[in-house]
Amino acid sequence: MAKVYGVIIIGSGPSGYTSAIYAARANLSVLMFQGYQVGGQLMTTSDVENYPGFEEGILGPEMMEKFEMQARRFGTEMMAEDVTAVDFSKRPFTVTTDSGDYQAESIIIATGASAKWLGLPSEKHLQGRGVTACATCDGFFFKKKDVIVVGGGDTAMEEATFLTRYVNHVTLIHRRESFRASKIMQDRVQSNPKISVLMNTEIVEVLGDDAVTGVQLRNVQTGAEEKLAVQGVFVAIGHQPNTSLFKGILEMDAAGYIIPKEHTMTNIAGVFAAGDVTDHRYRQAITAAGDGCRAAIDMERWLEDTQGEIVGVENWN
Repeated sequence: MAKVYGVIIIGSGPSGYTSAIYAARANLSVLMFQGYQVGGQLMTTSDVENYPGFEEGILGPEMMEKFEMQARRFGTEMMAEDVTAVDFSKRPFTVTTDSGDYQAESIIIATGASAKWLGLPSEKHLQGRGVTACATCDGFFFKKKDVIVVGGGDTAMEEATFLTRYVNHVTLIHRRESFRASKIMQDRVQSNPKISVLMNTEIVEVLGDDAVTGVQLRNVQTGAEEKLAVQGVFVAIGHQPNTSLFKGILEMDAAGYIIPKEHTMTNIAGVFAAGDVTDHRYRQAITAAGDGCRAAIDMERWLEDTQGEIVGVENWN
């Protein structure tokens, strides 16, 4: 008879690993599918200096390695595979990967979100070396430097305004002739002397070998190109939650973020969601980790309330 786990966690990153730590310490049998891209967005982040406990800062991949080791210490089983299908219609729930079907009495979804990128090879090459999608995470490292922010929505305006705390100058690049951002955000940008705006402009290439040295820009109306010397490129054209697997199964908003019905539980009892799959506002490692804690505690209490039906729970008190 195939093993039925207490919980299957889909996704790694701060929320997935934290939920695994809490669940495994509660004597649940825990299986985590980390995905083929283990560790989430922090694997492409250089220095993390705003996570408590690392007073000297820590590299994103090193932090995720520590999270993983801690989760393994308490007995979490891990597989670096993507989940390709789920069946939440009956318990135990079934999760399918390339290696087969796996079952659990509860599920925590921690698949995160992905920043939308411009799609340039040079952009990908320089990610973590001057190209980033998080001003809150990385703005500190660009003190007294010139940077650009790409985008035309509220996020781009917020990032540009936030960066003026650190940088010498921000150039906001937008490929259209009008912004999508709210008027109050536009007014803040346009009244800030440290921000200039280039409309009808797109990035053709990010320049630099080992670090960003500038960008090649093109006017979308005239086709004229120019180079702009900058040391940082902040892409703020939005995030996409990694929830396509659950469409038509879990309740989501128009952008694809999962909407919890009660605390971290989704519209399906026994299925929980944590981290960036539910969060379009904060998107920080620490808030994702906190969410993972909440989801694990919610899941434990839900299992306790239904423990007469549970398998996969060891030494439950």
